[in-house]
Amino acid sequence: MCRLDYPEYEIVFGVGEGDDLVVPLIEKLQKEFPERSIRLIVGIEQLGASRKTNTLCRLVKEAKYDLLVMNDSDVRVEKDYLRDVVAGFSNPRVGVVTALFRSQSGAGLAEKLDAIGVPTDSSASMLLEREFSEIDFAYGWTMAITKDRLAEIGGFEAMVNLHSDDFALGNEMAKRGYRVELMRNPVLMVFPKETLGGFLKHELRWCIQLKNLRGLGYPGMFLTMGFAWSLIVGLMVPSWEIAAGYFLAYLTLRLTLAWVAGVWGLRDPVVKGNLWLVPVRDGLNICLYTASFFSNKVEWRGARYRVCGRFMIPLEMTKNSIHSGRV
Repeated sequence: MCRLDYPEYEIVFGVGEGDDLVVPLIEKLQKEFPERSIRLIVGIEQLGASRKTNTLCRLVKEAKYDLLVMNDSDVRVEKDYLRDVVAGFSNPRVGVVTALFRSQSGAGLAEKLDAIGVPTDSSASMLLEREFSEIDFAYGWTMAITKDRLAEIGGFEAMVNLHSDDFALGNEMAKRGYRVELMRNPVLMVFPKETLGGFLKHELRWCIQLKNLRGLGYPGMFLTMGFAWSLIVGLMVPSWEIAAGYFLAYLTLRLTLAWVAGVWGLRDPVVKGNLWLVPVRDGLNICLYTASFFSNKVEWRGARYRVCGRFMIPLEMTKNSIHSGRV
């Protein structure tokens, strides 16, 4: 971020406390790049349940430029990143610019399963939406919006109790007739070493959140799960040859989609080297999808919440509300 090819920009970080472990790293960046405007904001007012969105509220107030570009800490970008973002706003109908990603991961199974998910599945769906309808959400690894557009939807202050600020940002813009646009080039997402349990835990959280966001559309997602239908056919038809043929058809179509979207389209090295993991990931997705119907409780950044529609409620608040008779 400090070496981007763009005439003038600033990088603003926010932390709740001055003793945060990331502070020395930011101070190191400030020393290594004295020519770059790098600011650290300490002290974040807790306006709602989402600590991330609380931080964004403060950073927007501190930012001195009109165009705001937000991304996750595990994102890496090319030198022309900001030029690519700005190009997305060439159409005055565009309210938000977001991005797809190609992945980078270690040698572990869990991080590879994590990395291949979006490039081989959601990315293709988003491209279809862009081509044939309208994208109605954004991805957190890049969200770009102007201050004026953000103010139209109440700023991030209107999202401090929401569990998916990236979805809400794009969705609110789409509701007002603005377009959510994709950057021309994907960003690079780095997937650190993780355990299989950790991977399943955060994937279940995302499934629960998506279930609460999409309503009746979420059960309908089952119709798109080729692996699940292959299992159903295998259990119902009397001939193993028919079941095998159906599974082979699923496998052929699924791997073709994964190759076209992930390898040919995004040039994702992890997908290219691990296509065999795509049906494994599909099988796990069925389990996670099924499990998501039995709970609305999630854990995020060390805290536990109950998800209710777009909102997340800290469990401590839920207990206190129950005891006081307000729920």
